[in-house]
Amino acid sequence: LQKVTEAYLAWHVAMRQIEKLSRYTLGAKIDTLFTDTLELILYAAYANRTQKFLAVQKASTKLDALKYFLQIAWQLKALDHKTYARISAPLEEIGKMLGGWLKHVEPEK
Repeated sequence: LQKVTEAYLAWHVAMRQIEKLSRYTLGAKIDTLFTDTLELILYAAYANRTQKFLAVQKASTKLDALKYFLQIAWQLKALDHKTYARISAPLEEIGKMLGGWLKHVEPEK
C-alpha cells in the first residue's frame, strides 16, 4: 500500500503539469485507475481469504491498465521521460508484489 501511495503522490504532482486536453481525458483515466488500485489493495488487506484473492486479482488487473495508460501518456509526451520513470518504476515493483500476494492467497485446488 505504501509503494502505491508514493507512486500516486508522484502522479498527483505530475498531473498538474499535463496540458489541459490530456489532463481531463487521459490524466483523469490514470487518476481513476490509481485510486481504484489503492482502494482494492486496501480492501484486500482486510478481507477474508476468498475475498482477498478476488481483490488482489482485480488490483493486479487495474495496475496493468494503469501501467498501459501511463505508457500512452509518455508516448504522447504528456509526461516527460524522468516523470514517467519516477512513476512507473515503483509500479513494476508493485506488480511483482501483487503477483506474490496472489500466489499466496490463491484458493486450494
